[in-house]
Parts: sequence; C-alpha cells; structure tokens
Amino acid sequence: MDNSLSAALPAATPAPQPIRTANDPAATAQSFEAVFVGQMVRIMMDTAPSDGPFSGGHGEEMFRGVLAEKMGDAIARRGGFGLAPAVLNQIIALQEGGA
Repeated sequence: MDNSLSAALPAATPAPQPIRTANDPAATAQSFEAVFVGQMVRIMMDTAPSDGPFSGGHGEEMFRGVLAEKMGDAIARRGGFGLAPAVLNQIIALQEGGA
C-alpha cells in the first residue's frame, strides 16, 4: 500500500461545536409545537388519497414533507393547539429547578 498520499494529508481536526447560548424559552416552546403539529400533519397527509385527476404526482409526493413542516410552522405561529404554553411552563419549571 502506498503511504505517500496519506502522509501528505493533514490530520483531521474535529469540527467546531456551536456555542450554546441561552435560547428564548417561548421561541423554543413554539418551535416544539411547530415540529409536533408538522408531524401530525404529515401523518394525516400520508393517510389521504393522493391519486386522482388533481393529484400532483411524483412532485407532490416529493414535497409533501416540506408542506407538512411549513403548515406546522404556520399553525404554531397562529396559536397552534395550545401546546406551546404547556411546554413553556415546563421549561420554566426546569430552569428554576422544579419539575
């Protein structure tokens, strides 16, 4: 085996880790609700028939996950299902040392 090529390569350095900063608990709770609602929408869309004269075909199938994610974001921004306030209360309780 020829080691001349591997000897010329620099040693791999670990990727820099992102700096952890204190996130806004309300934004975190809303983001959690958006992901949760998006997953529910995706499951709902998977059970809906996707054939027929107005079907988007393969293109619709490819972007269905993106649509579900964006719908989850939009629903959460407009108040969602009320999950974000409950999650926010738990985040605050955990930050204060309670459970």
